[in-house]
Amino acid sequence: MTDAEQAALERLIRIAKADTGQSRCVADFLLAWWNADSCGSFNLTNLWGLDYAITVDMTIVFTFIARVSKYPDSLGYEADFKAILRQWRPELAY
Repeated sequence: MTDAEQAALERLIRIAKADTGQSRCVADFLLAWWNADSCGSFNLTNLWGLDYAITVDMTIVFTFIARVSKYPDSLGYEADFKAILRQWRPELAY
């Protein structure tokens, strides 16, 4: 993971842990990476309601995901993703 990719991912994680409309959208994006079958997919039209800087970070992370073919928990982000899951999908939290 490059420094730019790590920074983009960590900014998105911070946003997803907040409580705004944009936070929900970012959480949906991240949780779709973690487990789209149980956490839900990501509707691309949700990008329309995001600040441009957030969409740039999402593009960086999307490209990273395609390049490395790994889940976030295997990259050391399991605790962050569990926190996002508890906040936005409490019925799935464990």
